[in-house]
Amino acid sequence: MIDFLYTIWYNRVGKWLLVNIESEIFKRGKIDFDKLLAYGFVRDNHGYHYSKKFMKNFQAQIFVDLKGNIQGKVYDLQMDDEYTNFRIENLTGFASLVREEYILILKDIARHVLTTESFIYPQSNRIANLIFEKYQVSPEFLWEKDPGYGVFRNDTSKKWFAVIMNVDKSKVINNLSGEIEIINLKLGNEVSFALEQNGVYPAYHMSKKSWVSIILDDTLSDEDIMKYVDVSFGFTNGSKAWIIPANPKYYDVISEFERTNLISWHQDAHIQVGDLVYIYLTKPYQAILFGCEVIEASISDYGAKQKSMKLKLFRKYNQNEFPLEKIKLYGVKSVRSARRIPLQLNQELQRKN
Repeated sequence: MIDFLYTIWYNRVGKWLLVNIESEIFKRGKIDFDKLLAYGFVRDNHGYHYSKKFMKNFQAQIFVDLKGNIQGKVYDLQMDDEYTNFRIENLTGFASLVREEYILILKDIARHVLTTESFIYPQSNRIANLIFEKYQVSPEFLWEKDPGYGVFRNDTSKKWFAVIMNVDKSKVINNLSGEIEIINLKLGNEVSFALEQNGVYPAYHMSKKSWVSIILDDTLSDEDIMKYVDVSFGFTNGSKAWIIPANPKYYDVISEFERTNLISWHQDAHIQVGDLVYIYLTKPYQAILFGCEVIEASISDYGAKQKSMKLKLFRKYNQNEFPLEKIKLYGVKSVRSARRIPLQLNQELQRKN
């Protein structure tokens, strides 16, 4: 990862930011050292050096260290001194011409020596690769204004299930600054549980009721992030799978399914006909014991405040097949209300049929 410090300097009109041009041009790629040599860089014990004369009296000197960090300087050959005015933000006139020529040099180097990547930070690119491996979905970059915003959408439904963005840290964490990359994921009822983890924050630029932002700096492991990606992807499918809790102290669902394979249940507003519903029994069982399909939904019972649905049993599970400790491995830490089921867990439950 290429990391740079911005330089601040002052003059009598106030504070001016010196723009780190190299950082912006090289941040979305990885330097291939063999290509540096082929381009014309010279290797020494500290790294790689390259120089080029431009505009008659100026010389660009580029240095790449052994970790792939790049620095550059421009020298005024006539004055025999380093020239920095071209870095001042929004400056016009002669300095802007020097800047334009220097940028052309950097872009030509980048075009020849970089192995381009979709995103800036290593975990962002790893997650993008994992999403492609699992769903065969590549990021779409839709906005010219925000070229680093990559959208992932379900090829079947065309709905978004993830967005990776480079933003200032202040967008998700108060009183902090600096560029970061985040992934926005839709978790629905799981938002409150996810927010208990380090690295997970209320969603930037999307509904905080159902979306979260996860900072892609390895605070959360790739495996844990992909579990949340599974949940978000599930929202984009036509039919969905849910876990709902049942307290045996109040309703003997075990006896009920011994008597019939059709039962009525109070309905979460998001559950629809065709969805799969897995019933999780709380203590003393603490396990998924039944798999059902929703065959009728939004039933209005006379006098009832909440609508109900009709469930058809398709599978009974043994208590030791999907206990709480096992489903925790798929990202389900608790079952307190109806919630989407992670894709991998749903696939595992389906394989048991």
